[in-house]
Amino acid sequence: MKSIRAVTIGVVVVVIVSTLVDFVLHAIGVLPPTSQPLPDMSALLATAYRFVIGIAAAWLTARIAPDRPMAHAMFLGYVGFVLSLVGVVATWNMGLGPHWYPIALVVLAIPQCWIGGRLYARQSLPGSI
Repeated sequence: MKSIRAVTIGVVVVVIVSTLVDFVLHAIGVLPPTSQPLPDMSALLATAYRFVIGIAAAWLTARIAPDRPMAHAMFLGYVGFVLSLVGVVATWNMGLGPHWYPIALVVLAIPQCWIGGRLYARQSLPGSI
């Protein structure tokens, strides 16, 4: 149960924090209104902050995992990969922005979680800073 909780918390953190950042950036005009397609530079910004959020969520998942923190962080990456792939299929012809953007989210799902898991592993080693 604790393993499921750790990964679920990671997923919830990604969804909530990404949505909040999207909302704020739309509200202050950094991102275009949701009724308009996302231009390439806005998609690049969204990719960057989602990558950082994914790393943080994987770190948190590893931190609260009952054991094998890296395995839990990677499982979060696999979940993110699948959910992102579903997003690609569901939104492909909707004209929401460049096609590379949802593909980038799929491609980055596992590496960002590996980084987050490794960051936690490095911090949790005895004598590490």
